[in-house]
Amino acid sequence: MKKILATLAIVLCFAGIAVAQDELSFERKQAIDSLALEKVRDLSKYIKIVGSKDTPYSEANRVIDRAEELFMSDAEIGVSSLHSNQIQYYRVRKYFERLMRLNYDRVEIEWYNIEYVSDLQRQPDGTYVGVITIFQTFRGYDAEGNMVYKDTTKKDITVYVKRKETQIGGRTIGFWDVLLGDMRVKETTNK
Repeated sequence: MKKILATLAIVLCFAGIAVAQDELSFERKQAIDSLALEKVRDLSKYIKIVGSKDTPYSEANRVIDRAEELFMSDAEIGVSSLHSNQIQYYRVRKYFERLMRLNYDRVEIEWYNIEYVSDLQRQPDGTYVGVITIFQTFRGYDAEGNMVYKDTTKKDITVYVKRKETQIGGRTIGFWDVLLGDMRVKETTNK
């Protein structure tokens, strides 16, 4: 019985260490928050590049590949319009392909007020999940340079933080990886 209790105590001790390694320290959380916000800023740049009619097709496709790397494999991006109450959701590649084909002669897309609205919360599987809110202003222009459409959309981007491992020099190194999830439309206005 003493042997069983001693074994159980050792197992619980190691389990506690494993759980502690999966907990985020304040400093680690700040670094992850910074990385998540950086990925959202990268996404903003990619949307601008692909949305620009001046971007060559081959460059736009290269940027789309980079944008896909920011997301979970099944993530979707919401699209809204002042002309419809419906919100359409598209996989990341499809969203960017549609963005390239918009029927405007010039497109301007600006993101602002990028900030966390929900702190990272640990899930039962050890993944942390949070939400970043952005505001996007979209402007479409005709051939004469007249703005023919404008809207501002509030969007929530789900952020996933997962513990991963990689091999470096024969050693297994653990690290936290940040991926973006669905980008949900919250409201669209003409402001």
